[in-house]
Amino acid sequence: MSPALVGVHPEDALLEENEERTMIDPTSREDPKFKELVKALLDWINDVLAEERIVVRQLEEDLYDGQVLQKLLEKLADRKLNVAEVTQSEIGQKQKLQTVLEAVHDLLRPHGWALRWNVDAIHGKNLVAILHLLVSLAMHFRAPIRLPEHVSVQVVVVRKREGLLHSSHISEELTTTTEMMMGRFERDAFDTLFDHAPDKLNVVKKSLITFVNKHLNKLNLEVTELETQFADGVYLVLLMGLLEGYFVPLHNFYLTPDSFDQKVHNVSFAFELMLDGGLKKPKARPEDVVNLDLKSTLRVLYNLFTKYKDVE
Repeated sequence: MSPALVGVHPEDALLEENEERTMIDPTSREDPKFKELVKALLDWINDVLAEERIVVRQLEEDLYDGQVLQKLLEKLADRKLNVAEVTQSEIGQKQKLQTVLEAVHDLLRPHGWALRWNVDAIHGKNLVAILHLLVSLAMHFRAPIRLPEHVSVQVVVVRKREGLLHSSHISEELTTTTEMMMGRFERDAFDTLFDHAPDKLNVVKKSLITFVNKHLNKLNLEVTELETQFADGVYLVLLMGLLEGYFVPLHNFYLTPDSFDQKVHNVSFAFELMLDGGLKKPKARPEDVVNLDLKSTLRVLYNLFTKYKDVE
């Protein structure tokens, strides 16, 4: 009565009694959101490791032995791990993985991340475990990428019982919402406003519009929509110049940005000007502002309001 084993890997026929193996259902691999998630993580890893001349093409094949994960963590956390550089033997690879994963756990555990991977899963090329690990790292280190939300996969679990292979399907959630993943331990007044007090939210928006227009009007600029008019970063850069009393050279940013990257450049540049002005690093990511995330935009502007509200 065992369900038909779709695309069972030849190795699965060699399972020991009561041993189990998991794999992603082939249909889930074809899901556009799943492919988008894998591509975003691949591009991010290759971007981080560009200086190391490391190119990752397949997550499960290139990350299982700990070599790339070690380099990735060292780069992200800016620290050296005390591990052997190259290890060919399985035992050596697993020891290296153990060290790398312990370092990851030390970083993530205090923040309450659920650790849904282990040495055997990563070394066994379990793509679900590898993706859980990478998503957690990307979120923890605030990777400048946009991960697709609500990505789930169907996982086939194959177990050997009394000499026969049995399979079952379970659903595995890889990402939730960006808000939940990024801000899970950083709820603030804006979360409360959005969740419980939309009327007060409008009061805050009006105050912020009055504040930014007081300064932007000097350049004959007018803001009516906070959601959209700061998304390309131009007004943010000009506003910082007005608040701090300097002219921002036009070659430092794109006055008419026409691509996502140019807009991200502008918002990132505005964030640098904020840091130069003695403000804390904004909690929002440039990508979130560009993606019209109102909460992120409000956080950035409120940050400016609290410091510069008395500036004429």
